[in-house]
Amino acid sequence: MSDAPDEPVAIAPGDPLPPWCGAAWDLLAARAANATLPHALLLCGPAGLGKRALADAFVRARLCESPHDGHACGVCRGCRLLAAGSHPDRVRQVTLEPNPKTGVMRKEIVVDQVRALSARLAMASQFGGWQLAVIDPADRMNPAAQNALLKTLEEPSGASLIVLIADQPWRLTATIRSRCQRLDLAVPAHADALAWLAARGIESADALLAATGGNPGQAWLLAGQGGMQRRQEVARDLLALAAGQARAREVSKTWAGDAPEQRLEQAVRLLAGALRARAAGRRARFDPGWDAATLAARARAAGRLRAGLNGPLRSDLALFEWLDGMTPD
Repeated sequence: MSDAPDEPVAIAPGDPLPPWCGAAWDLLAARAANATLPHALLLCGPAGLGKRALADAFVRARLCESPHDGHACGVCRGCRLLAAGSHPDRVRQVTLEPNPKTGVMRKEIVVDQVRALSARLAMASQFGGWQLAVIDPADRMNPAAQNALLKTLEEPSGASLIVLIADQPWRLTATIRSRCQRLDLAVPAHADALAWLAARGIESADALLAATGGNPGQAWLLAGQGGMQRRQEVARDLLALAAGQARAREVSKTWAGDAPEQRLEQAVRLLAGALRARAAGRRARFDPGWDAATLAARARAAGRLRAGLNGPLRSDLALFEWLDGMTPD
């Protein structure tokens, strides 16, 4: 299993599960031991907290013939076949794929992919155990794909289990969410996040955690990918636009060509931080001078735009429209 295509991974499948995944793992292991697992599992939470590593460990444990303390043994027939990619009951992961007609990577999971999955799950298990499938990112299924999946969830087959992974579960229909057991991974305590980052060689990470809302996985990625520099550039660009000292067209081209989603996420955090500071009766270091209602509206718009970039929008034009609203009338 892997993260969504072309997205960096902070905690990769096969990595040790971080401490904050412990409660979710214990719950899943207990339900497996008691034979009370659901037919569909929805793993949610912000990117960077280890949902995919948790799902990978869970799938491996279900297909293991001799699990040890709830975890896959790594040496039995099932584990060896899974490692070789030839386990007959490990249904392939449904994820973003290239369009066969154009070769361009799709930005959504389409109905044909879900129908193929449903047809495979309707077959009997070859080893007489679980059949497992993973849909990742599940929140990128288009409406037709979600409708097709709903039919499978309403009439599950045998010992089949579908694991859905979603950073933005609200993009799934309420009926799909209601038919899954949902597990949310939450941002850990500040001290736990600092300890995890220190174990990975990142010391004095308070600024990184502040920039990512306390998310240690995202903080680790920022540390290694110039993320703090991008955050500073975003702050500089927004302040310059608000002061009439920059042009939205030029800024939008720069953002579109270099991690636009990450830049928008930092814009949301910066604007929300300025809003919180206003509510506390002070001004943050970043403050473009707009009133509270404008700060809130532009933060919401940035969040919607970030989600919309996963669709068919042209990022440069969409960014220009949003950034142009930052300039003085």
